[in-house]
Amino acid sequence: MKKQRILLITRNLPPLVGGMERLNWHMADELSKYHQVTVIAPKGSKALKPANVDIIEVPLKPLFLFLWCAFFKGFVLTLKLQPKVLLAGSGLTAPLVWLLAKLNHAKAIAYLHGLDITANQMVYRLLWRSRFKRLDRVIVNSSPTKALAMQAGVAAEKLDIVSPGVSIPDTMQPQDSIHAFKQQHGLVGKKILLSVGRLTTRKGLREFVENSLLDIVQSVPETVLVVVGEAPKNSLGASIQTIDSIQQSATLHNVAAHILFLGVVTDPQQLAIVYEAADIHVFPVRYIPDDPEGFGMVAVEAAAHGTPTVAFATGGIVDAVAEGISGYLVEKNNYSQLSKQVIALLAVPLPKENIQDFARQFEWGRFGSKVKSVCSRI
Repeated sequence: MKKQRILLITRNLPPLVGGMERLNWHMADELSKYHQVTVIAPKGSKALKPANVDIIEVPLKPLFLFLWCAFFKGFVLTLKLQPKVLLAGSGLTAPLVWLLAKLNHAKAIAYLHGLDITANQMVYRLLWRSRFKRLDRVIVNSSPTKALAMQAGVAAEKLDIVSPGVSIPDTMQPQDSIHAFKQQHGLVGKKILLSVGRLTTRKGLREFVENSLLDIVQSVPETVLVVVGEAPKNSLGASIQTIDSIQQSATLHNVAAHILFLGVVTDPQQLAIVYEAADIHVFPVRYIPDDPEGFGMVAVEAAAHGTPTVAFATGGIVDAVAEGISGYLVEKNNYSQLSKQVIALLAVPLPKENIQDFARQFEWGRFGSKVKSVCSRI
């Protein structure tokens, strides 16, 4: 049976770092098991591409050059390859996909995240968001993002929820490796709170340090917050929190000795060790009306390694954490309640087997099968 051709256009692909980048890599990889997949992506992407995916590179910056080159290359490729489906990896490339599909009698699909819909910029709302409702189908990453898409005028019958996926480890990391990591960083005998992700204003790490960490440390003095990540360098629309600003807040609140910054960890095995060394993954995402958290991939990634999450119940995080199974959700921006829940979970852990069982529903294979289904039925 002849495979269908799919053209994916995205600005978010490794070596850029972030949840959207991982999602688009896996989306291309999973779809390549069923279809012939070509991706238009920024320069540097080819070096880390999935094995069975063709990559056509365009400049990352400036933005207008990326968009123009992506459209031009997309036009040439649609004439040459005649793909049945054009897929946008985010709202940014959705208008390109829509126009190219119209010009070439193909179908247009976009995968939308929360900020894709709520970005409060006039030009974006007029020229980008208005295209979403004209797409043949729209995939969203969570039930709250679906609600946002409907508010933006996308018909309910065009929408499919396909939450981001996760890789479930075949085995847990050796205890010797975890002990060596702890010994290397002075974490032996410590209670480890883990934060993984880009240091943006929405992620709220500085506010967590200012409003919760001291209470936790006073109750559990051996607590250390381990931070994996840095401020994004090539993100569009995300305001940042620098490591220096977080350290200054920690010093001001007398918890500087209880924070360890590891920077970006890209090696999957090393990141697995960090996840499994942690007692709790903290995810203090702030409620910001125009900047919602679309899903919360790191909460599911933590669960895949048996590590529970404590988070604010905001945005798509409500789909990424199972209450009392993979962690706990507390009232948005209620730092006192967040502190109490972390302290309680440190005292009475959740069963790791139940946490991992929850994560299995998000395996990348299931994600790919769902996206393939959307592409196949239009």
